Amino acid sequence: MSLPRKSKVVGIKSCNWHIENLPGLNEEQQTQLRDRNISTTAKLLKYGGTPKDKLALAKELQIHIQHVSKWVALADLARIPTVGLQYCGLLLHSGIASVAQLAQTPPHRLHKQILRLQVATLQRRDLCPAVEIVQQWVEQAKILA
Repeated sequence: MSLPRKSKVVGIKSCNWHIENLPGLNEEQQTQLRDRNISTTAKLLKYGGTPKDKLALAKELQIHIQHVSKWVALADLARIPTVGLQYCGLLLHSGIASVAQLAQTPPHRLHKQILRLQVATLQRRDLCPAVEIVQQWVEQAKILA
């Protein structure tokens, strides 16, 4: 995994990752995005930032808009330094689809959601991040939102 590119954002740095590191993209999809000059998560957010943009990109790639929406949500969540690529998928599967939504979510409630998800899908409690880590995610999301 490559190191994130960072840009200054009010007290913390917003992460910008190479598109091939974003979870949920196969090689063909990565190539399609790179062919359209979308090589980083920041560019994906730029070209897929609005519902209209997502629909246009989905039509251009000849894929369902849900795929583009998922990629944009993952890219948005991965901007948070303590979330990054490691936890953006976990947050999305826990029902958090944006930095703005994360900023509004009580950390203890989110921690319980993540714990329930991991117990239900993996039958493991030990993989759940500590509530203190979830608190960091929410705090950083509030700064970036």
